[in-house]
Amino acid sequence: MMEPEHEPTLIDLAHRYDSEDVIGFIRSFVSDLRSGFDAVNTERFPWLTTLRQAPWSGVICLGMGGSGAGGDFLSALSDLRGNCPIHVSRGYSLPAWFDATWLVLATSHSGNTEETVSAAQTALDKEATVVVIASGGHLAGLPETSERCYLIPTVGGQPPRTAFGHIFSRQLSCLEALGLLPGMGDAERNAMLLRLQEHNEHFDILNNPEGDIALLASSLMEQPIAVIGPKELSPVLTRFKNQMNENAARFVRIGVLPEMNHNESVAWGGIGEEADPEAANQALLLLTWEGMLPRVRQRLDWMVAHASTETAWNLTGEGGTLLEVLLYHCLVMDWLSTTLALLRGKDPAAIAPISSLKEHLNSIQ
Repeated sequence: MMEPEHEPTLIDLAHRYDSEDVIGFIRSFVSDLRSGFDAVNTERFPWLTTLRQAPWSGVICLGMGGSGAGGDFLSALSDLRGNCPIHVSRGYSLPAWFDATWLVLATSHSGNTEETVSAAQTALDKEATVVVIASGGHLAGLPETSERCYLIPTVGGQPPRTAFGHIFSRQLSCLEALGLLPGMGDAERNAMLLRLQEHNEHFDILNNPEGDIALLASSLMEQPIAVIGPKELSPVLTRFKNQMNENAARFVRIGVLPEMNHNESVAWGGIGEEADPEAANQALLLLTWEGMLPRVRQRLDWMVAHASTETAWNLTGEGGTLLEVLLYHCLVMDWLSTTLALLRGKDPAAIAPISSLKEHLNSIQ
């Protein structure tokens, strides 16, 4: 007599679809952060002491996709507690106002991202100082051609979006060493990493297949997704969208408070007849934290009370600092997007359209 077929578990789906062990990379996120923080110091890179003396106008972060995401995080941290403006530039060129008083932080996991290489070379041509974070490639070779270019090597061998721990920890440690962002004491940082590791183990869908992440992912299978949060969390809103796009092949709408209240609130509706008919069918994820301005929280509460959607979750970031909250939300979005990929029968590492575009561009150079 034939055994009845059972619904595949998340463990079954991971074995079937996770061809490049994305789950393993998520599990190592906190250890990646720790190794990156430990890797950057003035003893290993004495040129950091020299660059610390310069009166920089600010920092411009070059990068695309997963390699460029850290620039948004650095900018948000600087807006809250930094010592200079941090501007993010995604593309082949530099802003018209750029000059050599701005420090350039050029990041490419592979070292061959053509937009980043082009912009970094332009900066060097303008006699600017460039700090490169790359695992190799053309970008990592630029310090050999210019005495104003410096390399902080990162770890290769995995998709850029899974290497965020390696990349961002090096970016942050670099700016801390330069005195452009306030540093964190060893004991404080270690305590933060231990808390993040506990959260990471709790979110692990293979160890906890019926936990919060799996439950939330299963509820998002059919509905369009919108993610909303305050301005200081805009980096994780963007990364949430990008991780959903790449890992789970899902579109996500993002909204930043308070700006979205001045326009998008009408489309969400709930009062009057102006609402977009699709609003009621959207799943609304609210990314929050304890440090939100009271006035922004009041706006968020009002929107939840009046929006026409019937499906909403509040994902509160754990941690006493903005940095810890941002990293906590990274863990949530990485696990959630990967779980959605598995439930939909998609390999979370598969990015065929991106690879096809790169091959097309290489063929017409």
